Amino acid sequence: MINGLQLHQRSHPRIIDACVATVLLACSFPGSMITLPGHDLSVPWWPGVLVAGISCTALLCRRDRPRTTVVLTAVCAAALATLGYILTVLLMGPLMVALHSLATRTDRRTANTSTFACIALLVTTELIVGPSNEPLVLKLVGPAAWLLLSTSLGTVTRFRAAYLETMKARAEHAERTREREARHRVTEERMRIARDLHDVVAHHLVLAQIQAGAAARFMSTRPDEAARIAADLGGTTSSALRELKATVGLLRQADDADDADGPYDPTERITPGLAQLADLTASFRNAGLTVTVTSEGEPRPLVAGSDLTAFRIVQEALTNVTKHAATRSAEIRLAYFHDRLGITITNGASAPSASYPAADGGYGVIGMRERARSVGGRLRVGHRPEGGFEVVTELPLPSSVPEETPTT
Repeated sequence: MINGLQLHQRSHPRIIDACVATVLLACSFPGSMITLPGHDLSVPWWPGVLVAGISCTALLCRRDRPRTTVVLTAVCAAALATLGYILTVLLMGPLMVALHSLATRTDRRTANTSTFACIALLVTTELIVGPSNEPLVLKLVGPAAWLLLSTSLGTVTRFRAAYLETMKARAEHAERTREREARHRVTEERMRIARDLHDVVAHHLVLAQIQAGAAARFMSTRPDEAARIAADLGGTTSSALRELKATVGLLRQADDADDADGPYDPTERITPGLAQLADLTASFRNAGLTVTVTSEGEPRPLVAGSDLTAFRIVQEALTNVTKHAATRSAEIRLAYFHDRLGITITNGASAPSASYPAADGGYGVIGMRERARSVGGRLRVGHRPEGGFEVVTELPLPSSVPEETPTT
């Protein structure tokens, strides 16, 4: 009901102003006949109603010209005091409404200045030419109290409207921010899944391709070796299927639980890290790539995200060596510092193949850079001066606080 009334006021402001002016004009009739107890009416009632009518008519402009409306209603109120009428709330109603409108549409300083100016005008007029039999307290307190009340109510109304507008703006901003954040998270998740799929598919398919080619070459001349390679090929494809199932399982919805392969169990997936580095290098060794791992400094564990990032970067770098490099050897160097882990993957001293990916191109290189940045690290790739290609990354290590030695 209240919202309907507010909507009606906003859609028909002139009708509301006319109704307010009419009601205040009706109040001026009894207001022009009020006298002090024991005293007769010393002035006729109709001049007061006429002046009040002019003041009420000025209220029709209170929305467009609030300052002008205050001036007109204040002059009319002063004229009523000059004519000898007692300035009650019935006669000061137009001025009170004008001050309320001014307070709701202007700043506090303007509203307060106008209010005190009106109070000074009316009190001075009352003291100089007002009714002589009117008590001094009534001349001073009456106009000041009523005008201050109307201005205070207008200021409160303006503050409440500003507060509601601020809350509305904050709600809209929060909604827009929430939508942007949701889109950003979806994009980040898509990029993460794309990186995982690229790493899994590229790694295992390259190994499977090399193993299948070797098995085909040795089939007639070295059947035992071909059988061993074929067995390794089966393990490579099985590992690829397991990782693909685990990665794609992250995209499944609850209504996909009746899938033919059964519901996805996140416990089936072991997040890879540097602890599986030996298995990773062994898989490349079966594909004909000799990988040497060296370590410097005291090994320290990484957080889960950095550990996965280190494993994926090494995996992608070795995959690129297997696909593009002319040499069949690679070296991994792990350097542990107090606040970071440096990982360097090189493919030997021979010149790289012309198909080797550029330092700023290829989804694999882009994915390695994104992974490093996502955990607060950095990555550099490029050709070595002495020949070959290298991938260098630095990942942050968790800070360790040394234990305090108890003193005696």
